[in-house]
Amino acid sequence: MGRLGQVSGTPRDDRRHAHCIAGQAMQNSTTLGRSPLRYRNDNAPAWLGIDIGGSSIKTGIVRSDGVVLGKLRLPLPVDQGPEVALEAVCEAVDRLLAEVNVPVDDLAVIGIAAPGTLHLEEGLILHPFNLPGWENLPIVQFVHDRFGIPTVLLNDANAAGYGEYWAGDYGGGASLMLWTLGTGIGSGIVLNGEILEGAQAHAGECGHMIVQMDGGLPSPHGVHGSLELYAGARGLVRRCQLALEAGRESLLKEWIRSGRELSPLLITQAAEQDDPLAIELIVETARFMGIGTVNIMHVLNPESILFGGAMTFGGPGSRMGEQFLNTVRETVKSMALPIPAARTRIEFATLGNDAGFIGAAAHAARCAGLTSPRHSRSFVRTSK
Repeated sequence: MGRLGQVSGTPRDDRRHAHCIAGQAMQNSTTLGRSPLRYRNDNAPAWLGIDIGGSSIKTGIVRSDGVVLGKLRLPLPVDQGPEVALEAVCEAVDRLLAEVNVPVDDLAVIGIAAPGTLHLEEGLILHPFNLPGWENLPIVQFVHDRFGIPTVLLNDANAAGYGEYWAGDYGGGASLMLWTLGTGIGSGIVLNGEILEGAQAHAGECGHMIVQMDGGLPSPHGVHGSLELYAGARGLVRRCQLALEAGRESLLKEWIRSGRELSPLLITQAAEQDDPLAIELIVETARFMGIGTVNIMHVLNPESILFGGAMTFGGPGSRMGEQFLNTVRETVKSMALPIPAARTRIEFATLGNDAGFIGAAAHAARCAGLTSPRHSRSFVRTSK
């Protein structure tokens, strides 16, 4: 397949200094033909972040003070193969640069957030669960060859976590953990200003922590009884279906009969109309997430734990969103060690869908030595 041909290789066993090694390689211009990690001109103000999801591309241009100069979200044509999909990624970047009138030479770095198992030093996507055909894909080389800008790869949940740490309004501190709630459950962890990445970029796969040892729900990945099987969107819908099949009365039963699709959004809408089953399901989800949060607190003891993603039941300021978060807090207070239970901040994330590309851009800039671990003011959104 030419330059997109699969690249063989196994991640190193010891990658504690993966990004230091990657940074040195780029500074010496010895890896993937990268130019030295520095501004291409003395006034280059911008960094580019690319967040690749299972069905969409989110890209944004970020300034060193946290301002988003522009952003764009487009569909990702996954079913047309990796070559077409990666070309769509690059076309999204071209379109964004044109829309905000930023020349490519004004970009200092590019950060790519991608799902699955990664080889960070070599810039490879090794095994993405939701991107078939992307195995062993040299995405960093492809993007660098296209734009000629130093490029850095990291896990998508880690990117979102770092984005919240670097630019979010969460109260400050040197450590946080971000839960991303959606079809599954992901997380990104920052400790002492550093992303916790692990040996194959798999640290922070907290949705796969086991919460039911014997007789747990089966997982297609072999991780049976994991948190996301109970508290992810599929788990929530499954629990709702079982309750309805068992004869529970609910607005949801009539809505489904009328052709509406059962989803976390529909359950939230029913809860907002005081449907007892829907409220019970959301509270139960919060209790599961509270248990997962206690486990994280007892292992890592971060200063803040944030909740983001597509399934926050209306999010901050909404009745069900606040009930969800308060139930998490109550569960933590009843189960965690007393000092972490009293001192750990538990809040909603603040950057929304922008967190991934912001984190990818900021992390790439930090690898290049272009930014401090966290800028000193709150994030400023644009109206774009």
